[in-house]
Amino acid sequence: MELKGRCYCGDVAYEINGELQACFQCHCRECQYITGGNANTVMVFSQDNFKFTKGDPAIFARSDLDTPVNRYFCNKCGTAIGSISPSRPGSFIVKVGTLDNPEVFDPKFAIFTCDLQNFHHIPDKLESFDKRPPKKD
Repeated sequence: MELKGRCYCGDVAYEINGELQACFQCHCRECQYITGGNANTVMVFSQDNFKFTKGDPAIFARSDLDTPVNRYFCNKCGTAIGSISPSRPGSFIVKVGTLDNPEVFDPKFAIFTCDLQNFHHIPDKLESFDKRPPKKD
C-alpha cells in the first residue's frame, strides 16, 4: 500500500509504502482527549514503512507515565499526525484525517467501547471490543 499525507498547513508531510497492519476506531478516553471528543480513526503500519518527507514534527509524551505514547504533531498548525505506542512496538499509528486520500479507511473493528460516548458512531456489523481485542496466535 502506498499512501501520502500531511498536516493542515502542509509544513509536515509523510509517505507510507508497506502493508497495512491494522485499521480501527479507538473510543478510549485518552483518544477522546487527543481528538477533541471523537473516536480516533487510525491505520497502523510498520515504522520501517513510514517516513516523514517534509518538516520536522514535534513530539509529545506524558512525563508522568512509565511507558508513554509518543504523539507526533505539526508544531505550526497543531495537526496530530500519528503516534508510536508501547502497546504496538515497531509500528506507526497514522491518523486517518491526515491522509491525502482518507477514503481508503475501512475499519475492521472498534476498541475500548467501554468509554463510548452517546455521540460516537460504530458502523453496523463492525466488530467491537470493550477493551483490546484478544491477541492472535
